Amino acid sequence: DGSGQVREAGEAQEASPLPEPPEIFVCPITQELMQDPVMATDGHTYERHAVERWFATRLTSPKTGAALDLALLLPNHAMRHQIIEWREAHGWK
Repeated sequence: DGSGQVREAGEAQEASPLPEPPEIFVCPITQELMQDPVMATDGHTYERHAVERWFATRLTSPKTGAALDLALLLPNHAMRHQIIEWREAHGWK
């Protein structure tokens, strides 16, 4: 077809749309699948770059709006590994 993409035998000509990720894997700020999830002191997980930008201008929970005492971010390794597994299983790059 000239696109340079190789299709497996029996694969449909039209690529099926990628499935939507589970909501828990989607950053509440960006509404995109997270790549570097971090947990804030509000107990919620966000994409690192998005929540760092958020905390640069305010110290509130992006999810609830509640005031926070600390802008501490901890890597959410378990969530990151689950997202990687989901991406690989569903053809996300």
